[in-house]
Amino acid sequence: MQREQPIFSTRAHVFQIDPTTKKNWVPTSKHAVTVSYFYDSTRNVYRIISLDGSKAIINSTITPNMTFTKTSQKFGQWADSRANTVYGLGFSSESHLSKFAEKFAEFKEAARLAKEKSQEKMELTSTPSQESATGELQSPLTPESINGTDDERVPRDASLNSEPRAEPNTVPFPHSSSSAINKHWEAELAALKGNNAKLTAALLESTANVKQWKQQLAAYQEEAERLHKRVTELECVSGQTAGIKTQKTELNQTIEELEAALKAKEEELERLKAEVERASELQLQKDAVSQKLQETETRNAELEAQLAGLEQRVETSQVEQESFRKSLRSLLELLDGKIFELTELRDSLAKLIDGSGS
Repeated sequence: MQREQPIFSTRAHVFQIDPTTKKNWVPTSKHAVTVSYFYDSTRNVYRIISLDGSKAIINSTITPNMTFTKTSQKFGQWADSRANTVYGLGFSSESHLSKFAEKFAEFKEAARLAKEKSQEKMELTSTPSQESATGELQSPLTPESINGTDDERVPRDASLNSEPRAEPNTVPFPHSSSSAINKHWEAELAALKGNNAKLTAALLESTANVKQWKQQLAAYQEEAERLHKRVTELECVSGQTAGIKTQKTELNQTIEELEAALKAKEEELERLKAEVERASELQLQKDAVSQKLQETETRNAELEAQLAGLEQRVETSQVEQESFRKSLRSLLELLDGKIFELTELRDSLAKLIDGSGS
């Protein structure tokens, strides 16, 4: 049984940001492919996976810090700090984009809740109990609070990964060996190292996300400053509310025209992609027909060679038959001569017999 199961699938054109310029989109699929959300029940994580044939072009684990942004009516993107890239998806309709964005937000919230539960569990398991037999807190440096009773020390070697905890109502054993103390502190150190590694990974991930947020914030601030300067320039030039409204209307019309032009370009791009796909199919058909034609020509050459051999054999047979006919004619002529001679001899013998009888 597979531990990961697809829970939502759609089709889209997949892009990645150019790693050099960080501005242009680079298509990673020649045509629309299936993009699916997967849930790993073992690790309790959600992933976005897309395959182009046998090649994985998207393998992104959803984290609480990710954000899916709609940049147009049919296009959306998100940044993956672990993969060090930005993924972009182009959908065939706005409804498909909205559905994908809803699922992204839903699974992002589920990932956040799962992470919080995991952190709470880690905090609970990483806090050892230091209560003494009388219920009062003892110093962590005393051997009584470290080693506990003989019943506690017996299974310690079999469970070094578990955190030591003194059971209530136990009698402290003051004469503990230094090796047991060392084992305890080694176990404590291993647990602290594990927690430190997890916290370091979380800190690195948070640092990467903060860096990404700072970059986005800087970009937003630059855009806001540019727009603010533009508004100030318009206010200075016009000096009147009517002029500002007129230029605002013109800018809105320009934006609408640009959006219409962009939509037309997207439709033209889809049409060109469809034509390219059809051209590829026609090229495959042409290659198949060319291969069949080549095989036919080869077969035709073989048949012509066989026909030439048969013609040569027929010609040879005809020559042999003509020679045989000539031989038969000569034999018949010779036989006719012999028969004529025998006939004359018979007639002579008959006459001789008739003469001797008279």
